[in-house]
Amino acid sequence: MHTKEQKLEAFGRLLDIMDELRVKCPWDREQTNESLRANTIEETYELAEAILSNDNSEIKKELGDLLLHVVFYAKIGEEKQAFDITDICNTLCDKLIFRHPHVFGDQKADSAGMVEQSWEQLKLKEKGRKQSVLEGVPSALPALVKAYRIQDKARNAGFDWNQRHDVWDKVKEELGELEAEIEKMDDNKIEAEFGDMLFSIINAARLYKVNPDNALERTNRKFIYRFNYMEKKVKEQGRSLKDMTLEEMEMIWQEAKKTQPVDL
Repeated sequence: MHTKEQKLEAFGRLLDIMDELRVKCPWDREQTNESLRANTIEETYELAEAILSNDNSEIKKELGDLLLHVVFYAKIGEEKQAFDITDICNTLCDKLIFRHPHVFGDQKADSAGMVEQSWEQLKLKEKGRKQSVLEGVPSALPALVKAYRIQDKARNAGFDWNQRHDVWDKVKEELGELEAEIEKMDDNKIEAEFGDMLFSIINAARLYKVNPDNALERTNRKFIYRFNYMEKKVKEQGRSLKDMTLEEMEMIWQEAKKTQPVDL
């Protein structure tokens, strides 16, 4: 792998290229924080997809694209005389040192769980932060991811089940409440109870150390593979899915399950 000097040289080269692009490229010159925002979100999702695919070549490429955005925002901040890449790096370094007293100080942490609890407590002590455990959860997060982060932060504050298997009683309770509202056919209450049930399922996933977003995406990919397989098989028969019975489709679906890649 590369030496520290080579890494610093590569980062310096990137900064020089950004300086030149900002001056000489009409498109780069026109960009603002607001115009880049949507692209940054898209790049983040593309990186996530590369990670799920376990494709190191794509991960490297998408990390580069995301790093470009960091450098871009830093350049815009510099032009506004608000901050530059040095400020960003120093702020991050200070944060890492402050939040790792078990590495850079005299505290001890013998497990990842202890580190996470300490992390949340230290965040509350940082200058400029409100005294709320949940304030660090971005409001713009997708609902499933937000629910997981809310529950995880509450856990670090000590608000959690004593035994993880106890969560299943809550799941059953929420399912029962949902079924009761479905019987009454009150759309507003059905939606509310669906939300409560999903929240409890996400909580169960967290307790069993399963990331629910990853788990759901895995199921999405399985479904897409099986459905595409079924479409292909039906097309080979010169038929359409609409012409088939559920029993016929189920037979092909079960065949698809046997042929799907082991990593799905």
